[in-house]
Amino acid sequence: MNISIVIPLFNEEESLPELHDWIKKVMDEHRFSYEILFIDDGSKDKSWQVIESLSALNPHVKAIKFRRNYGKSPGLHVGFNAAQGDVIITMDADLQDSPDEIPELYRMVTEQNFDLVSGWKQKRFDNTFTKNIPSKLYNWTNRKISGIKLHDMNCGLKAYRKDVVKSIEIYGEMHRFIPVLAKNAGFYNIGEKVVQHQARKYGVSKFGWERFINGFLDLLTITFLSKFGKRPMHFFGLIGTLMFVIGLFSTIYLGIDKAYHAFIIHKAARLLTERPSFYIALTSMMLGTMLFLAGFIGELILRNSSDRNNYLLEKKINI
Repeated sequence: MNISIVIPLFNEEESLPELHDWIKKVMDEHRFSYEILFIDDGSKDKSWQVIESLSALNPHVKAIKFRRNYGKSPGLHVGFNAAQGDVIITMDADLQDSPDEIPELYRMVTEQNFDLVSGWKQKRFDNTFTKNIPSKLYNWTNRKISGIKLHDMNCGLKAYRKDVVKSIEIYGEMHRFIPVLAKNAGFYNIGEKVVQHQARKYGVSKFGWERFINGFLDLLTITFLSKFGKRPMHFFGLIGTLMFVIGLFSTIYLGIDKAYHAFIIHKAARLLTERPSFYIALTSMMLGTMLFLAGFIGELILRNSSDRNNYLLEKKINI
């Protein structure tokens, strides 16, 4: 199979027929063997009924439905697990991503040997103040922290080599940082393509301002985990040891200073408990011990939770 198109969706009943027909037209024109994987993230409208009707008309349509709303990352995770194509294309279901971009994205992966190609919505039709400006700031921060030179890391229109999606795990809200996950998994050939951005035709956006705050926090998390996820002692243990040693030597100094005044110069010195530096040194030793223990416990746990991606699936079509 040439292409798997993974489309996570939530309450998009109006756009699905038009999106399906558009994709089918492009696939037929270029004679691709393909599958369309709709991942219904617990929609409350008639999205699933629309998908069932599309599947009855087109055997290339497959679908998975969550029992409740989990988010985009779980949707992509199960979609990637089910995908069978040599190239996996992801796009949003709101018609803002153009299926006409698929052939060129496919060519870049298969002929130019990119592991991942991310879309860049250079000209956007969103509100400038609520989306464009925050998005530019968000992507600038991403580039500085991750070192990946993409202008629009959060663009839903992406193409992946099959090995990439089978080698990474997406959870929480990490769908924003799939290029970072791919890079950490050893896929360094990451490209970018300017893609057409469509104005939203139906419904409203499912994401608010909080996605930028959550996205920044997730970026810090994934950066930390990529460096220390398998060796937490290297982070917590190092800082904890430094803090403990600083506190210990400070306490020893205070004790020597007290003894010096008492036995050498026979001059009364302030009680240690009256000196703020004593409490700073004591606190440093306590925090150092706690951080060291946190690193030790982290080494035991290592974030290998066995049920992280156990989602309740309600229905499947042709899976």
